[in-house]
Amino acid sequence: MRNLFINIKSLCARVDKPVTALRGKELAQLPLIQNAWLLCEKGRILDFGSGDGYMDMASDQIIDCSGRFILPTFVDSHTHIVFAATRENEFVDKINGLSYEQIAQRGGGILNSARRLQQTSEAQLFEEAYLRALQLMKQGTGAIEIKSGYGLTVKDELKMLRVIAKLKQELPIPVKATFLGAHAYPLEFKENHEGYIDLIINEMLPNIAVEKLADYIDVFCEKGFFSITETNKILSAASKYGLKPRIHGNELGLTGGVQVAIKNKAITVDHLEEVGEEEIILLAQANTIATVLPGTSFFLGIPYAPARKLVDAGAALCIASDYNPGTSPNGRMSFLISLACIKMKLLPEEAFNASTLNAAFALELQEEVGSIARGKRANFILTKPMHSLALLPYTFGEDIIDRVYINGAKI
Repeated sequence: MRNLFINIKSLCARVDKPVTALRGKELAQLPLIQNAWLLCEKGRILDFGSGDGYMDMASDQIIDCSGRFILPTFVDSHTHIVFAATRENEFVDKINGLSYEQIAQRGGGILNSARRLQQTSEAQLFEEAYLRALQLMKQGTGAIEIKSGYGLTVKDELKMLRVIAKLKQELPIPVKATFLGAHAYPLEFKENHEGYIDLIINEMLPNIAVEKLADYIDVFCEKGFFSITETNKILSAASKYGLKPRIHGNELGLTGGVQVAIKNKAITVDHLEEVGEEEIILLAQANTIATVLPGTSFFLGIPYAPARKLVDAGAALCIASDYNPGTSPNGRMSFLISLACIKMKLLPEEAFNASTLNAAFALELQEEVGSIARGKRANFILTKPMHSLALLPYTFGEDIIDRVYINGAKI
């Protein structure tokens, strides 16, 4: 079916297809075609242009977009949406003054989610995660990464990854799976780190490889979690199975996560709430994409990653949600763009590119999503009438998205 969108006030479309993530001043450049049209067929973007260049084109349906923008859907490159229960009791603990580390020491945090997930069936986990994913799609997300890491046993990590595999099959958007068995140490391995790492390397990874359940490996390289030496050991083992590294790093302190990520040629290093000048310079010189998670800083009340400094230094920047039940129970990317502009001092164009095209590079999906370009998936947002892109982060309490199209079909 051919769908033709006409009278588009501004179409965010690219004639070129960048071969690397945007950096520096490039991040502020968002190509907009005024008075535009867009033609989609069989779930793909067939053509686009300005004026009345569509007049002789055949179509099955014409959609008038007067006064509205068409923008590429968001790409959320860091989520934990497969979980068993919310953790609002810990939310109250935070209000009462307990820190993230204190809650974890009391058996809360990741271990709390692990206990509940271990008691939940694969079918129920899938059903709940599927509904969350549908909600994210309605909010404008057109591709997503999902991590394991709430299992922390061989059986339950595999259970999580099988749920993600089924989501890959059932959802109409691209899904990437990340194995995060190195998310925390289970209580039974609290004093036996080497034993749990051996479990990851000798039992989890081989089983994941046999079933082809993961695209990436991630490690929580932080004080109180996995050390630099432990992280290197896990990533080295995972490389033998073809799993590319991603790193949770520098959320709680200057713990060397950036250096580990770059040394291991990680696709991304995520969080970065605590980085110094050395880390910023290293990221500016590396291919590793710096992924910031403003929702986590907002929810936990911790410092925001220095996104402005990272962009000005020339690092490749990405924005993601970190959607999870404990530290960022929100996947609405439009709100995260608002936070990035308000709290991180990014321009609207920079924040938008960081959550679309650069995020697509962070998932190695740049040929499929992240921008409106000929041949890519027809995954895009039709906004309500608006005058400029800046209205999207400006109206942080209002949903400026009117409709979302996935593979050319309205959802």
